[in-house]
Amino acid sequence: MRARVIPEEDLESLEGAEWVDRTKRPFVEGGTAYVPVMEGYPFTTTLPARTSYSGRGYYMLGSVAVLQGERPSHEEIQSILEWKNPQGVLWVEGCHGIERTPRTEVLAGTVPEVFHRESGITYMLDPTRIMFSMGNRGEKERIRGLVRPEERVADMYAGIGYFTLPVARAGARVHAMEINPDAFSYLVRNIRMNNVGHLATAELGDCRDLLTGTYDRIIMGHFSSMDRLPDALSHAGPGTTLHVHSVGIAAKTIESVLESLGVRASITTHKVKKVSAHTWHYVQDVTVE
Repeated sequence: MRARVIPEEDLESLEGAEWVDRTKRPFVEGGTAYVPVMEGYPFTTTLPARTSYSGRGYYMLGSVAVLQGERPSHEEIQSILEWKNPQGVLWVEGCHGIERTPRTEVLAGTVPEVFHRESGITYMLDPTRIMFSMGNRGEKERIRGLVRPEERVADMYAGIGYFTLPVARAGARVHAMEINPDAFSYLVRNIRMNNVGHLATAELGDCRDLLTGTYDRIIMGHFSSMDRLPDALSHAGPGTTLHVHSVGIAAKTIESVLESLGVRASITTHKVKKVSAHTWHYVQDVTVE
């Protein structure tokens, strides 16, 4: 593969560059990126063709390879180590409780705090203590595209800033609430690190106690958000949109809650990601009339 060698942090500046061969993916190693070059353009090096990876699925958080689901075998771990050479391999068995605390085990190497870059945003976290769902990327981008500058937005389950940061980057004024002290500490740091402190305010505690006033948009990014729907609706007015996350489609349940409270609203449902073999993560956009 013909490639140009650039620092990894310069990758985002290549959007629209005519010399980049977008049929191939850049190769990144040790902070250096090897960007594929279209035929007819100058290049600085040639990389040998790589064999394709056919092992167990994983994703990278910074320098750490993360696996989910069933415990991986020794052979699966070795395959990832040989292919990606990560600093560490982490198994996330699952998450529990309202604080979404992950059950994790370091299977190889070391797992430090990591910096994960996504859509121009940097998320800092300790993946042994904080959950991070790669499958929510599309939903974050969708919400970012819906937000209007100066909207007042409540992020009821802010975590480390999964939705808070992209929404603030879109110009909204975000009230970010998080009950997990570990996640909250990263939320505060991530707001500061991404230079959105003038738009995002973080509070530690139960979102039911922290909601105040009326919001233009309320993000309910937790699978137990249905339990908090009446609390959220008490801070919604005509035109407010609530983004209610759920396992499986929850439109009928939401309709029942709306009817019991005498609230009229339109509901649209969006599929986010698969969470198990036959189960999907959905979000319902509920717009109050």
